[in-house]
Amino acid sequence: MNFELTPDQRMMAETFARFMDERSSSVHIRAAADNNGFDPELWQGLAELGAFSLRVPEDQGGLGLGIMDAAVLMEEAGRTLVSGPLAETLVATRVLALLAEKTHGDLLEAAIMGNSVLSIAYHNVAEQKTQWVAGGAVADAVIARDGDQVALYLLNKDASRFEKNLASTPIAEIDFSQCERQVLAQDSAGLKVFNQGLEEWKLLIAIALSGLSREAVRLASEYACERHAFGQAIGSYQGISHPLADCIVEIDGAKYLSWKAIHDIAHNLNDAGAEISMAIWWAADSAGRAVTQSLHTFGGYGLATEYDIHLYNLRAKAWPLVFGDPTRFLEEAGRRLYAAEVVDLPDTGEVAIDFDLGEEARAMASELDALFNKILTPELRAKAHYSFDGFDAGVHKILAENRFLFPAWPKEYGGREAEPYVASALSRVWEKQGWTGHPASTTMLVGTMIRKCGTDELKQEVLSKIVSGDAICSLGYSEPGCGSDVFAAKTKATPDGEGWWRIDGSKMWTSGANIAQYVLMLTRTNPDVPKHKGLTMFVVPLDTPGIEVQAVHTFQDERTNVTYYDGVRIPDKYRLGEVDGGVKVMAAALELEHGGGFMKSQFAMTEAAEALCKQIKVGNGTLLDTTDAQKRLARSKLHAYIGEVIGNRALWVGVQGLTSKAYGPMTKMFSSEKFQSDSRDLLDLTAPHSLSDREGPAGELNLAYRHAHGTTIYGGTSEVHRSMIAERALGLPRTRG
Repeated sequence: MNFELTPDQRMMAETFARFMDERSSSVHIRAAADNNGFDPELWQGLAELGAFSLRVPEDQGGLGLGIMDAAVLMEEAGRTLVSGPLAETLVATRVLALLAEKTHGDLLEAAIMGNSVLSIAYHNVAEQKTQWVAGGAVADAVIARDGDQVALYLLNKDASRFEKNLASTPIAEIDFSQCERQVLAQDSAGLKVFNQGLEEWKLLIAIALSGLSREAVRLASEYACERHAFGQAIGSYQGISHPLADCIVEIDGAKYLSWKAIHDIAHNLNDAGAEISMAIWWAADSAGRAVTQSLHTFGGYGLATEYDIHLYNLRAKAWPLVFGDPTRFLEEAGRRLYAAEVVDLPDTGEVAIDFDLGEEARAMASELDALFNKILTPELRAKAHYSFDGFDAGVHKILAENRFLFPAWPKEYGGREAEPYVASALSRVWEKQGWTGHPASTTMLVGTMIRKCGTDELKQEVLSKIVSGDAICSLGYSEPGCGSDVFAAKTKATPDGEGWWRIDGSKMWTSGANIAQYVLMLTRTNPDVPKHKGLTMFVVPLDTPGIEVQAVHTFQDERTNVTYYDGVRIPDKYRLGEVDGGVKVMAAALELEHGGGFMKSQFAMTEAAEALCKQIKVGNGTLLDTTDAQKRLARSKLHAYIGEVIGNRALWVGVQGLTSKAYGPMTKMFSSEKFQSDSRDLLDLTAPHSLSDREGPAGELNLAYRHAHGTTIYGGTSEVHRSMIAERALGLPRTRG
């Protein structure tokens, strides 16, 4: 797996960043607004840096670089609100080079040198003689599809009508019937080249919008740290920080979904064409939210033209809307996924980014998959459930014997010393098989804490049972009335004779306590110090006298528990870490929890909805044949893809030992929130059939809706994760006491 640009691309990014900071500052942007939104000096400088030759083949005078190289440029162009039709010109120069370098070499050379401006028309001129064109006010020529031909239209004053517009960009409405027309190609090969160019344009605009959005949120975050109200920085208020946290996650999603599309095109993967449409729709949609929230952060000052934030707000709408309503892209993704719409995929060139987990991961995942297929009888599959309710001691034992319970652990502790990519691949097999991972993951967390902080005696007694598959564990963090504030624990642990402790109190949401052998418990051992101090962690045997487990049934069709501890006496060997040092132990435990996501559940839910749509009759077809269903299913799949790619980013950063800016919490928060919102939407889409709990896709969708609500709470609520993202990714002040 690789999320890093090549050395050449990093150097290119730095070069373009320096140039754009100097030549595309807000001063230059405002000046360009008085010149039809175009900056000739900026354009000439870009040409001198080789920008317009990036995608032109080497044998035709260009640099012959790939789409990822062009994406590097477009991200910087978006960040600095480039004044000119850059994405369109990059595409147009490539199309002209591929179709008519011999007949229009002078025009191609002029465009590469920055002496002429080329643009593209998005729609078939045979169907729309008059249409809006990016850069139409300053372009010398436009390349367009005209029926079965690709033509070059030379612009003139009669054909181009520039007028004042939303963001002061050089757009113009072009009447192509008034232009001199020169045929570039009149065969299917020529149309393919042009169509590939349009697909490339979508990716380049998506990347530019992600760069624009990121800078808008950066400006807002910077302002939120400087601006004070009621005695503190406004960024410390969750009403400011949490929406910005949502925005930066969505912006990362836009960037990496575009990367995924480029990667999948290069590897000829099935959904690559749909991912292009998804990427530009998501980038446009999320950019709209990001710039609106960023401007709102400035309050009234955001409305003042002396502040730059309004420039980002207007440009975020201007770039994609010249094509038309961005919802068309989501509809297009739906057709490509569900109506077999064929798309001409662009030639990406070399792509160094990689989302593959590797051969070792595939081999071990295949081994686990085969084991599940061997041991999961029809009776066991019928018992399967996503929660602790799906636990089976026999299956758990077999998985332990085959060293699949804790594959990342050392071999001496029953593991396989699996690298993180391998462990990730194995977890995906659990999801694919529909077998609950809660008992194993919770027990792994407790076992890890014992390995790190437990005494030799505790390791010998408890860890050995965990390793052999003879014990599972539950978590005793939350308490009635404390919610996500686990450090407000009131359950007391007091010395009770030499080497003994007495525990009194209660714990809420101790899932699995009714079948587990141990509970990892946070207790208060010193009430006279601040709440984050005076806490101690214990591993408590659940068969100890004085423990009562009462069922709490949730509407998610699962059981959890409230547990009571009345005079529970345990020896000191069950203590983890130092007395009053529970925060350190807890912090390590929470770090293990604050990652991962629910993308597999999202994919499974979407697949169930697809199946149900095929069953529901509408007119002479099915619900899946309708544009609305295709669009909504595509959106759900899009969200799952984003969760997957930002989850891969978090995994890669961990493997590389790089600083994580709350990438795990980003994955968990985004995937759980979208799982919840999409479950509502797909339940609506397939109603009233989705109300049934019958076996099959209706029942699966029904359960997915109920399951999704808990995912925004597990391992810390979305609000907790938003605070972490705001602080670590945006540098905002702490929003928690």
